[in-house]
Amino acid sequence: MMRLSAAATILGCEGPRLTGAEAAFFREADPLGFILFARNVETPDQLRRLTGELRAAVGRDAPVLVDQEGGRVQRLRAPHWHEWLPPLDEVAGLAPAARARGLWLRYRLIAAELRAVGIDTCCAPTADIAGPETHPFLRNRCFGSDPATVVEAARAAAEGLLAGGVLPVMKHLPGHGRAVVDSHLHPPRVAADAVTLEATDFAAFRALADLPVAMTGHVVFDAIDPDLPATLSPAVIRVIRERIGFTGLLLTDDLSMEALSGTLATRAAAAIAAGCDVALHCNGRRAEMEAV
Repeated sequence: MMRLSAAATILGCEGPRLTGAEAAFFREADPLGFILFARNVETPDQLRRLTGELRAAVGRDAPVLVDQEGGRVQRLRAPHWHEWLPPLDEVAGLAPAARARGLWLRYRLIAAELRAVGIDTCCAPTADIAGPETHPFLRNRCFGSDPATVVEAARAAAEGLLAGGVLPVMKHLPGHGRAVVDSHLHPPRVAADAVTLEATDFAAFRALADLPVAMTGHVVFDAIDPDLPATLSPAVIRVIRERIGFTGLLLTDDLSMEALSGTLATRAAAAIAAGCDVALHCNGRRAEMEAV
């Protein structure tokens, strides 16, 4: 059988149990790792089995990712796991002097919950800056509305995860906060000039550029590349690498989101060609994964 070349992908599975067909596909495709969603989560015992089965399918300790930000974007929920406040609400409830320690503890506890079920990578922190027009799908997932607050909070969150043995994935480079539409459904476009972006959105990510893993956003920046969203844009990836200074592993956001156009194969190829290291596909649909 011809061996697929999927090492530069992170893929999902469709349900709470790995099917024989899925295991065979992952064995052949050999993705870098896996991502889980609420559809994959029932109980701690079930989740431990699933993460073990995913790793067994590829024969190595592959990374297993999940979005566990708190609030709406939290895949492991009560009654088996703690219900966390949205990040913006958490920050609002902490005294400034206690903010960093409080967030460190929050994400250290999240790391403990994840490690207990075999998850070693968390798609957090969100270092986007919330503004007055930030779309509701993102706004309360942010830590604040100014770079200093966001950097302090995101740094504490990342260090809490790392202290618990969980890799943080910073998102969404080079900044999603100015988007006024939901990139799951529509392509956001940011009209801010380069000087403004450098002083605000980019500044937060520049201060966190030493973090090990990050994720792009599917946002068009008119001042950099008016034709392509960041994930597919060589010009924007150069900004991420050179002006922001991020040198770690760069993942795409989910390639199946409606902000992107073209076939999934085209999207994946364009993202890697633009300079992303790993193509992320999340919904677990076999035909789409094969295309990616």
